[in-house]
Amino acid sequence: MKIFFSGIGGSGVSAIAGFMADKGHTVIGSDRLFDECPGHPVRKRLEANTVRIVPQDGKGLDRTFSFAVFSTAVEQSNPDFLKGQELGIVIKSRPEYLSEIVSAYRTIAIAGTSGKSTTSGMLAFLMHSLGMSPNFIGGGRVKQFKTEKNPGNYASGTSDYLVIEACESDGSIVQYRPEYTVLLNLDLDHHSVGETGMMFEILTDNTSGIVLLNADDWNLKVCKIRDAITFSIEKASDYQAVDIRYFPLRTTFQVYGQEFALALPGRHNLYNALACIAVLAETGIALREIAAVLPDFSGIERRFDIHLDNGKYLVIDDYAHNPHKIQSLMQTMQGISKKVCYIFQPHGFGPTRLMKDGYITTFIEGLRDTDRLMVLPIFYAGGTAAQDISSADLAVPIKSSGKDVLAVIDRGSVFAALGDYEAYVVFGARDDTLSDLAEEIAARCNCAN
Repeated sequence: MKIFFSGIGGSGVSAIAGFMADKGHTVIGSDRLFDECPGHPVRKRLEANTVRIVPQDGKGLDRTFSFAVFSTAVEQSNPDFLKGQELGIVIKSRPEYLSEIVSAYRTIAIAGTSGKSTTSGMLAFLMHSLGMSPNFIGGGRVKQFKTEKNPGNYASGTSDYLVIEACESDGSIVQYRPEYTVLLNLDLDHHSVGETGMMFEILTDNTSGIVLLNADDWNLKVCKIRDAITFSIEKASDYQAVDIRYFPLRTTFQVYGQEFALALPGRHNLYNALACIAVLAETGIALREIAAVLPDFSGIERRFDIHLDNGKYLVIDDYAHNPHKIQSLMQTMQGISKKVCYIFQPHGFGPTRLMKDGYITTFIEGLRDTDRLMVLPIFYAGGTAAQDISSADLAVPIKSSGKDVLAVIDRGSVFAALGDYEAYVVFGARDDTLSDLAEEIAARCNCAN
């Protein structure tokens, strides 16, 4: 097939595009990000994998394409979309096309409002390490899948298994018909808890095989979900972790007497690991075999990504962007450092408006007297969203509660705080340049050591 991808630079679309190129198809794509930044690393990796990148001006499309796939971030007024319509090319959204791919494989769908990227990547890595040769289409970049041709967000295996990150943001998960579904948790993110819960119910109804869910999650308990295999930390379940020991940057635990070691910190990552253990065990893999490869997983880029740990300063980059993710991040940091500077960039005006109250509550509850929060300007990736909320709308009520918080006008303001804290945590979604900020902080802290 010959496939055109518009918005190919995004994490979801680039994964599918790379996956299809690896399967031998002709892939051509465009992205306004690449128009603005021709040397972007994702572009370089796509091109190294035979993908041809063209300007997002509509001129790259012609009638020789089998169909065109559009990111949900690409407006219908975009030149690519208008040209596709003019030529009569079959147009599919990224979610629509992913649902077609899902139906062609024995798909394991990882769903939940937090932890999808880490869990799907971890599961794909473990299956790969166990010789299962899985296919994988994710959102996050698995560090150990990353090559000069692959950003790390997909893998092309020889088996009929496919692991996907089943995101609820656009509602498309109700179209998926996987063989396995994993529900990690349910909280406020792109939609209300009730709306997302209904999507999860439909997804599990559409699942032909096994449903696995977190028995400790209160919101999942109210969902009408048929008999499921469960995993947990607190409640009795089919796969419960016991004898848990949390260390600053790792965790050990047991399941059915088998000792496991996880090279990632925090309770949230333990849940992610338990989900993977449950899936693999249900496919017939022995716990001892899973335990042998679990310590090798080094994580996902921008998920508790350590840029510096020199004994004096710790600098971390993370994707946390909703209240639940931020709460998990802060709880983990409380077990590591007594004095943390959090640097948060809200992602988009719509999401910030939706989660404003949750953000405020989470930061008021999570910030200690020794911590500081710096809120960067809201990330804007273009589009027509109403810009009627600002970082100050978060900072002011948090500050009124007695917490140390500052809404800054640019990233340069962050550097004034360097040296005052033991740990610096940069976090937010969608903007990869936050990693650059974390790297700059790490470099300056290292020089000051």
